[in-house]
Amino acid sequence: MRQFMVRVLTLITLLITSFTQAFAATNAQQGTKVLMVVSGYGQSQGDEQPGYEFDEFAKAYLVFNAHGISVDVASPNGGAVEADQYDPTKAFNAQVLKDSAIMAQLNNTLAISSLNANNYDAVFIVGGKGAMFDLPKDGALQQMIADVYEQQGVVAAVCHGPAALVDVKLSNGEYLVAGKRINGFTNDEERLFGKKWLPHFAFLLEDKLADRGGVFQSSDIMLEHVAVHGRLVTGQNPSSTVGVATAMLQAMGISVQSVERFSDDLTLEKVAEFLAGNEQALAQLSADPERYQLTLAGMYGFYYLKQAEGEKRQQQALALMLVAQKTINNPNLDIQIAKTQQRLGDTIASRKTAEQILVQHSDFEPAQQFLSSLSQSTKTVRQ
Repeated sequence: MRQFMVRVLTLITLLITSFTQAFAATNAQQGTKVLMVVSGYGQSQGDEQPGYEFDEFAKAYLVFNAHGISVDVASPNGGAVEADQYDPTKAFNAQVLKDSAIMAQLNNTLAISSLNANNYDAVFIVGGKGAMFDLPKDGALQQMIADVYEQQGVVAAVCHGPAALVDVKLSNGEYLVAGKRINGFTNDEERLFGKKWLPHFAFLLEDKLADRGGVFQSSDIMLEHVAVHGRLVTGQNPSSTVGVATAMLQAMGISVQSVERFSDDLTLEKVAEFLAGNEQALAQLSADPERYQLTLAGMYGFYYLKQAEGEKRQQQALALMLVAQKTINNPNLDIQIAKTQQRLGDTIASRKTAEQILVQHSDFEPAQQFLSSLSQSTKTVRQ
């Protein structure tokens, strides 16, 4: 009986200790505050101007909210801010759009110049092409970032968000990013996906971060890459958002819980596995259309091909396009498949693909021209 009572008391003690630790951790996180910074440059009325990425804001906020962390939202001038075009039906966006408290903050952001760095444990800078225009020029933001960092806080930024870091100097006169692992939207990504605004940028983000002494690192286009250097955390593109948010929490000493992963990020994870040599990744994509987005995988292959050097990478791009060909069912993708098949030496498959295009789209001129050029080259070979 005595041994039984000892065991019961020991169990109760363990439970109380565990509960106390969990309660203390929760309280610590509830006392933690993160400043989320968005560009205020967006403007859809009159002269269109790019803004911030709602997808990135939503994914990061959901990570912070899941950990009980308080958030303030700020922009250079405060007030309402405009996001670039986004899909409100995406699961992560829909969740945030239903959150009246955070939407109220977005609709009336705080002016950065009115804030005190002592009130924040971390700064998270959201991307979007607007970030290239107003964030690098904001002296108050530069001071906020430097102050939070030098008071042992964490600074994080994703996609174009690191544009806010390029002119941040610490009290010793050195650039914040100097000598540190860093990344952001790459030159290759900019040339593929940012053609509209690229001529208006004052600099290329990758180049400027390197010029400031940052040790720039990256992955293939639009695939997740998170660079962590102590209390500086940066992410390459939108698919890196959740990774940056969770790495930021870890840098803050917070125990990271399992967070929801969404189908777009999961799809690009599989694409990354395939490009790294896992041949089963494509079969896994095809086998679970509820979990993965075949259309996204196919379009990734389409863009990957544009900068794919060497036969192996071109074959990988072709495989990604083929896995989504039926789902996308678009002659522009199909003709790219046909051209890639020809480039890789499979003339029979390329002809078959082009002919199939004309079965569905008899007046699709690129397919007609392609078949004509194939026939001409065949005649030339015979002669």
